[in-house]
Amino acid sequence: MFPSWRKSKIFLKTGALSFCALAAACSQAPPSAGVSMAIPGQFARQIVRERLSAVVVTSREELGSWLRRRFDKSSAPSDADGGSATPITSDGYFLTADHVLFRSENKNIFIIYDSGGRIVTGKARIVWRSSFADDLALLHIPFETPYHYKWTPPDQWLRLGHGVIHGGVATGQGTSPGKLRTPLAPEGAFTRTRAFKIDIQLKPGDSGGPVVDAFGNLVGINSAVEFLIPLETAIFMDSEGNRPSIRKIAAIIDQDRKDRMSR
Repeated sequence: MFPSWRKSKIFLKTGALSFCALAAACSQAPPSAGVSMAIPGQFARQIVRERLSAVVVTSREELGSWLRRRFDKSSAPSDADGGSATPITSDGYFLTADHVLFRSENKNIFIIYDSGGRIVTGKARIVWRSSFADDLALLHIPFETPYHYKWTPPDQWLRLGHGVIHGGVATGQGTSPGKLRTPLAPEGAFTRTRAFKIDIQLKPGDSGGPVVDAFGNLVGINSAVEFLIPLETAIFMDSEGNRPSIRKIAAIIDQDRKDRMSR
């Protein structure tokens, strides 16, 4: 008798101890030309390395002592939860996966940001959260963040097979390059989040990290891993990410900047 198969999606938030490594598919086929299929290499890895960032959710009021001990496990917050983060501006705005903040109520949210080798920790506030289905959130810390990502051009196709790597704190520095398993159409008039899949297996702690192309440009944000499960044996299928409307995120950030200036 053949086994009974089902798909299972696993979201990838994690306890803080797991990331101490910091020390909408479209049915229309995209055009066959116009977008590079280059495989990400050392340049893209350097971009990711310079921007490595994490989210820590804890009841602690500061993380300075943990940072000074180079994220030693024995001094980590006992209640810490979290995942990865993706810097997208020079003035402290980060995207992450919404489910990373699932236990953030009445707790503090910190971002650990590797500013080109100089690690900075900052208490973050939530600027915007999407519905759980979109699995995206926007955070802000009151620091300059000169090492940040630029988006892949919103007016271009990202084809099936477009080369990518990811930059989650759990496995981003060690995985081989992969490819898009679903194409992403030009943003056009869309203001909704679009899901996509990649063929790189992620681990807990990678949620909220960047998916990046060969030129170091941001494709989207890590969300979950999809498995095909026959009885007790799990077979990796795809990892899932989300790409928000760039115009929508830019408008939210612009309004938040104005609100901060008026306080």
